[in-house]
Amino acid sequence: MKKFVGAHVSASGGVENAPLNAHKIGAKAFALFTKNQRQWVAKPLTKESIHAFRENLAKYEYHPDHILPHDSYLINLGHPEKEGLEKSRNAFLDEMQRCEQLGLNRLNFHPGSHLNKISEEQCLKTISESINIVLDKTRGVTAVIENTAGQGTNLGFSFEQIRFIIDRVEDRSRVGVCIDTCHAYAAGYDIKTAEGYEETFKQFDEIIGLSYLKGMHLNDSKKELGSHVDRHDNLGKGYLGPEVFKRIMNDPRLDDIPLILETPDDTLWAEEIKWLYALMD
Repeated sequence: MKKFVGAHVSASGGVENAPLNAHKIGAKAFALFTKNQRQWVAKPLTKESIHAFRENLAKYEYHPDHILPHDSYLINLGHPEKEGLEKSRNAFLDEMQRCEQLGLNRLNFHPGSHLNKISEEQCLKTISESINIVLDKTRGVTAVIENTAGQGTNLGFSFEQIRFIIDRVEDRSRVGVCIDTCHAYAAGYDIKTAEGYEETFKQFDEIIGLSYLKGMHLNDSKKELGSHVDRHDNLGKGYLGPEVFKRIMNDPRLDDIPLILETPDDTLWAEEIKWLYALMD
């Protein structure tokens, strides 16, 4: 059984520092922002930075299949207004191109929000259209849709909504899904119990298909089941508790994909990674 656990590490000072930061905490996988996630536009990656990043991947033996870059939180691919949508699509294209330059093969993103200005269906269709536009202009990078907690007007909290988006993507070989454990639980999927966990993955496989699963975010939840509130907690400290993580670490369906911590206390990451590996039978 091959498990690749890591965390969303800092790329401060340049993307080339992310593999170093991952290595320091004993991570076998990692996530990063390829640009400042709080800005719409960032300076292009330099040739030196790209080269150093690729060199560090090789040095610390990280494979692109186990790296899950995350796009900027500003992006809303289902934006109801023309200007906001245009900005989001341009920023998303830039992020996909950065992944291309770095030799990475997936980009994780939150699908989008209707902001109470258009219907859910219209918003989901707009998200698919955004994905199509950007896939058409890029090569080799998979757009990985993250399930949400359904907070506010955020869509993508049900497997059906994610399937709706995927069904309207023209090149389905380049679309995938990332399951966030905190978001799933907050959205009403009871992965905490053994039965609920099995039922959730059964539904995921029937509605979306396990072949689409390209990564997971391992987070405990500060809020209860079905709360629709997105608040991560450190592993075993929240409503989910430790058992679900033991199940994940021993589930062969989750082999060979990046399993990424986004827990709030980053000083615990090395410890949490070690703890997760110790849960394997």
